[in-house]
Amino acid sequence: MKQSRGIVVLMLAGLWLSAFIGCSQPTPEELASLAAKGYYDHLIRGEYEHFLEGLDERPNIDSADYRSQLLDCYAQFVAQQENDHRGILEVRVSNAKTDTIQKYTNVFLVLCYGDSTNEEIVVPMVEREGRWRMK
Repeated sequence: MKQSRGIVVLMLAGLWLSAFIGCSQPTPEELASLAAKGYYDHLIRGEYEHFLEGLDERPNIDSADYRSQLLDCYAQFVAQQENDHRGILEVRVSNAKTDTIQKYTNVFLVLCYGDSTNEEIVVPMVEREGRWRMK
């Protein structure tokens, strides 16, 4: 009986320790990757406003004409991918590397096209006021 109680205590201690170790904070690379993928998911779903909100430096973005031109460019890009590759079906995170001197993270995304081809792109990301944005 004492042995089985000791085994149960050891098992519970092991579970508690493994749960404690698993509660680590996400890395900057993980956070930047999630944000970049999210922005590109918006883009391929035609949610161009959300993609636009992911830009870090937005000079003259409040100008209605400039904003409209950007949104048109995004729509043209997605239409071109539809025409050339039968669209972008999925966006996957391939890798992420942080440049600690320049203070940005390059996120490598793979665009998976409808014609079974893939393309890897690099999305520089920067953190501003706790939010990751495309540089």
